[in-house]
Formats: sequence, C-alpha cells, structure tokens
Amino acid sequence: MEQKYIQRNIYLDQIRPFIDKNIIKVMVGQRRVGKSYMLFQIMDLVRISNPNSNLIYINMELYEFSHIKNEHDLISFVKTKYQTAGKKYLFIDEIQEISNFEKALRSLNAEGGYDIYCTGSNANLLSGELSTYLAGRYIEINIYGLSYSEFLVFHGLIDNNSSLNHYIKYGGLPFLKNLELEDRIIFDYLTNIYNSILYKDIISRYGVRNVAFLEKLVEYLADNIGNILSAKKISDFLKSQKINISTNIVLNYISFLSSAFFISKVQRANIIGKKIFEIGEKYFFEDLGLRHSIIGFKQEDIGKILENLVFLHLKIAGYTIHIGKLGNQEIDFVCQKNGEKLYVQVAYMIIDESTRNREFGNLKKIKDNYPKMVISFDEITGGTTDGIRHMHIRDFLVNFV
Repeated sequence: MEQKYIQRNIYLDQIRPFIDKNIIKVMVGQRRVGKSYMLFQIMDLVRISNPNSNLIYINMELYEFSHIKNEHDLISFVKTKYQTAGKKYLFIDEIQEISNFEKALRSLNAEGGYDIYCTGSNANLLSGELSTYLAGRYIEINIYGLSYSEFLVFHGLIDNNSSLNHYIKYGGLPFLKNLELEDRIIFDYLTNIYNSILYKDIISRYGVRNVAFLEKLVEYLADNIGNILSAKKISDFLKSQKINISTNIVLNYISFLSSAFFISKVQRANIIGKKIFEIGEKYFFEDLGLRHSIIGFKQEDIGKILENLVFLHLKIAGYTIHIGKLGNQEIDFVCQKNGEKLYVQVAYMIIDESTRNREFGNLKKIKDNYPKMVISFDEITGGTTDGIRHMHIRDFLVNFV
C-alpha cells in the first residue's frame, strides 16, 4: 500500500535502534494522533534496508480484519500469510481489539524470526497485559499529537503569533492538515473525534452506564485544567449541581479517560524530600483542540491553556512531570529526564512587579542548581534573572527540546 505522509523524526529516531531487534515495539497514544502513519513510515524504512522483507499489516479498525478476534485467530492469520522465506515483519494497528493478543505476541516472539510492531489506544490494557506476559520483551513509545514545530511543517506555516494562535485553538491532530483552518470546519471534525473516543474507547469498552455524568465530568475537567483537584472536590462540585456521584465512581471515570490517553493526571511532589502527594493533582488534555471542542475556546482561559500547552511540549520532549510543592508555594512543573531536573513556571503576561515576584520568586526559593525557567507570552523576554531564564512561549515551543 502506498501512503503519503510527512516524516515525524522525533519518533522515528526512537524506533530506529530497535528495528530488526528481537523486541516488540509498541506505540501507544490517543486515537488520531498518527500512530498508523508511524507504522507506514517504519514499513518504508524496512523496505529500504531489506528489499526482500516479508511485511504484513493488520488494521483492526478495518472490516477485512474483523475475523481476527483472539490470539488463535491472530496466529492462524499470520502463519497463513507468511509462506515465503526471509525475515518476517508484523505490523498490527489497534491491537487491543484482539482478545488475549499478548499470548499471540509472546508465542511469535519466542518462536523467533518475527520483527513485531503494534499500536494501541488503551494504556491500562496494554501496560497491564504486556508487563504481565512480555516483561523485558517489549518497549513502549508514546506518540502524541503534533508539536508546534511539526504543526508548522504540516500546515506550511511560518513561526509567528498567528500560527501559534492556530495551534493553540485547533490543537495538533495530524489530519487537520487536510482541512481549512476555520472554526466551523475544524470544530465539526474535532467534535466527531471526541465522540468517537468517548463512545468507542470509554463508554463501550468499560460499559459506562451514566453517560450524562461522564460528559459532565469531561466538561468540568476541561474547565479546570491547571487547577488542583481531587475526586472528592469534583464529587462535591457535582453534588452542588444536583448530580449525586460517589468519589469512587469519579475516580473510575477519570481512570477511563486517562487510559484512553484523553487526559493526563499530574501528581504533586514535595521538592524537598521528594514525597508524592496522593490527594490533589492536576489534569491536562492530550489535545487542546479537543478540549476547546467540548467547552469552546475562551480568551479568558489563556493562562491555563498556556500551562496545558507547555505541559504537552514537555511530555513530547520526554520529561516525567510533577507539580512542585515548596512549603506553601507551587512550582508549575518539576521535570526529570536522564537524571536531570528542570523547573518551569508558566504565566500569560508578567504585567507588574507582584506577578514577576510570584513567578520568579517561587523559583528563587529552590536551592539546587538545576535549570529554571519562566515561560510567558510577553513580547520582551530573553536573558536571565538570578540564573532563571525567561522565554517567550513561541521560542520555548520551537527551540526547547
């Protein structure tokens, strides 16, 4: 099959070292972030390096593969297709749709001669089953929507505030490059994607009965990105709206949303002592365009939208992220990668001295020597204050990796 695509080298560079290695490659992420096209790109890399390779592609969203329901069907199909000699390459899209898929993968991997790649859209199912049956035999690579730099390339835009505004408003789902960047068109598409995720990946998979509550919960989370929340706080708010839901159900529904890569939960951590707090966390959306399709894009939300935007960029860059707590002060993001730390504060505009003291002052109280930065939309940025770097949001999104 011939597919046209724009290469996403940030992920290809992660996958290349494992091509032709006896380890299963699993790409996970929200629906429509481009996991299928990553498989196509890997297929082309394989064809270039090994023109005689035997490739088979299974897409569990297509009707022609609907007969593959369990591990027995999968192994039978694979054995039937691979009749010729040579290295065998197996690509499976949305593998969580196959019951007991992990047993088939373990068998094929143990047999040898197969280079296996698969994608999935359910974090709980994949991490649970794979870690149980394939410990040490697989790697997991998270695929996200487009970064801002990728967004510019996909849409043929230059880096300016107008392009950034499009990215902030419409998000980073790759298919948007085929549509006009116009509110009605984009949000019609995004609303359909939201409904697909909600009904197929959450309501149908988990047998959710209280759909109205789930939709209210999503609206509440969308309206409260960047705020410290807890299941009890959410339950109490909903009770005030005459919706009587227990904290356990709130926790369950949030876990369903997280497992579909729709939202990300970020816990708080004490900067001194490294204690992780079990109560009180923040939730961010994996795609801001989907968030806006639910409750609309409102300029007054720009501060927390920027915080979500910075969070996404840090995730794409490979950081593990917590909310920092230092006494009574909060640090927006405490990030770790390769044994190094980074502290980040996010503000829309630093318009007065009190704002400056809050954003820079919190970071000054941290006594270690790891990098610290403040990110804002101020036109005049750059330089450092007591070693704390001040970056414009566009500069951060383009140049910080």
